[in-house]
Amino acid sequence: MLELLKIVFLSIGSIFILFILTKIMGNKEMSQLSLFDYIIGITIGSTAAEMATALESDFMQPIIAMITFAVIEVIISIVSNKSLKVRRILYGNAIILLDNGELYRKNFKKAKLDINEFLVQCRTNGFFNINDIQTAILESNGKISFLPKSSKRPTNPSDFGMNIQEEKVCINVILDGILLKENLYKTGNDEIWLQKQLVSQNIDNIKDVFLAVCDSNNNLSVYIKKNISNSHDYFE
Repeated sequence: MLELLKIVFLSIGSIFILFILTKIMGNKEMSQLSLFDYIIGITIGSTAAEMATALESDFMQPIIAMITFAVIEVIISIVSNKSLKVRRILYGNAIILLDNGELYRKNFKKAKLDINEFLVQCRTNGFFNINDIQTAILESNGKISFLPKSSKRPTNPSDFGMNIQEEKVCINVILDGILLKENLYKTGNDEIWLQKQLVSQNIDNIKDVFLAVCDSNNNLSVYIKKNISNSHDYFE
């Protein structure tokens, strides 16, 4: 009987500790996990289960292990936010699978994705005809993002005989204060053009930019860093 009560109290304690550690590590643990987050999450979960049944062993050992993993996760998150290279190593890059009617076979191999799996993802996202897709991108979290062709979007412009210009994927040129030169050059622009665009929006330093995106019409959208938060829950 005492052993059963101990299991109950240890289980409640492990749930409480998991809740605290999850809050510390951030809400992304509850959303779509990256590979690294998934490994950390299942390791902490299995350690918590071990703690709940630690009848004879020292239950402090699993607690210390869980806290250690949580601290590692927090440190990695901080480092990856500071360094774009570390972020790409840990979380990977987005991979273009299809663009403008062309499937990139090498990228499929790189992503270890079978063409049949890709077609299943197309259908589950409402695309039964691959020709309706302008761009398909495998995100670092394992999800595939689809950009439909302009003539195949809701309220279909083709029904009205409208000739809509194909929309291209927007290109990130600044991420968290870091200038992505290769991306900038792909837009057909250079640092001088970028600086003029920033000055026109009253921004003097690239370090102040949280995100800058250039669209197919060569319009630059800039989001500056603001040390404020919006705590209101719009879905309550």
